[in-house]
Amino acid sequence: MTISISRLRSSTLILAAAALLLAGAGHADETEYQFDGHTKGRVFGHWFPDDSIFNELTGTSALDIETDLRLNLEAKQGPWAVQGSYQLFALHGDRIEYSRNISFTAGLTGDRLPDDRRRLLDLTSVIRDDGEFATLHRLDRLWFDYTGNSTVLRVGRQAITWGNGFFFSPMDIVNPFDPTAIDTEYKAGDDMLYGQYLRKNGHDIQAAVVFRRDPLTGDPESTQSTLSVKYHGIVGNGEFDALVARSYGDTMFGIGGNRDLGGAVWRGDVLVTLHDSSATAQLVTNLNHSWTWLGKNVSGVVEYYYSGFGIGGGHYDAAGLAENAELLRRISRGELFTLGRNYLAGGITVEMTPLWTLTPNLFANLDDKSAFFQIVTQYSLGDNATFLGALSIPMGPQGTEYGGIESGLPDQYVSTDLAVFAQLAWYF
Repeated sequence: MTISISRLRSSTLILAAAALLLAGAGHADETEYQFDGHTKGRVFGHWFPDDSIFNELTGTSALDIETDLRLNLEAKQGPWAVQGSYQLFALHGDRIEYSRNISFTAGLTGDRLPDDRRRLLDLTSVIRDDGEFATLHRLDRLWFDYTGNSTVLRVGRQAITWGNGFFFSPMDIVNPFDPTAIDTEYKAGDDMLYGQYLRKNGHDIQAAVVFRRDPLTGDPESTQSTLSVKYHGIVGNGEFDALVARSYGDTMFGIGGNRDLGGAVWRGDVLVTLHDSSATAQLVTNLNHSWTWLGKNVSGVVEYYYSGFGIGGGHYDAAGLAENAELLRRISRGELFTLGRNYLAGGITVEMTPLWTLTPNLFANLDDKSAFFQIVTQYSLGDNATFLGALSIPMGPQGTEYGGIESGLPDQYVSTDLAVFAQLAWYF
């Protein structure tokens, strides 16, 4: 779903007008402006086995190039602030072409292009989508904010992050990251009303109302929205969270927290979703520890994740997936990213030099014994430039989650051999 360029320009004019209102509001304090941004260039390379459905579409490999320009503007005067973030994407490659008219992997391999089909405000406009080329622009942030001594109120497109998971975050119920995402610098924004109240004892209460549209009708629907309240407190050497939410027509209750444990930090969350008179649980728990090894700073984490929405037994054929409509709905909405029930993940970040870090990660599906190995490297090229790279290798037999699930076509699987990612970023 797209909007006309004129609508996107109108939203930009609204942002500019709000900044001018702050500048001329007549307060004693002068308006403060902050402008920054980045430009990123990325290369994605994928290789496919002979029995992969992608091999039939594009051959044994696919190469894609993406550029991303982000401009952030914030105006602040006293307790009032307004912020907007503009993004311009240009994409070229095999995936742009072969994914245009396919639907059999919808929701299982990620969104093809950024869009606002579920968001209340449609602030994304596709300029061109033809052949191997696509370009679009959008507003990823557009919010108005009041910050008092103990109160924060914010309305508009923004992002929130909740929960205590490192890789899997069941309590992060609004637009969570994919556990295997490589560049997690910015979380995509959603249209919401957000508030926070800070108590004198250091505890705080946060609430958010996320407004959405039905992607089929395009109409705003309460059954597509999220209303959530989270209480955060401190007890001794630990912290706790309690969550109550109503999201996509389901009621959710969550509890989590963290505490010191012998020099390490133990974290965890439990989220229970009530749907159609049944209760489904998700759980995540992890242990994080930092130390020095051979003169290098090292940080490691091991995490267990359970998803009651997942398919037990490790069998993900087309019939089994079709019978689990709740799982597929959550995957298509970007709430879940896994097919099974039991997962073990771990990662170690080694500071090779003050400018270079190396992070090997492993994600294991304990139900079907498949795994996903990922090694991420980041290098600072200067005060304003960084390199981010990754090598990803799925492991497992045919029919498993990471080895390649059945596509529904004879002897064809949704599978890859390996993938590489390289990104250069310049900040200003």
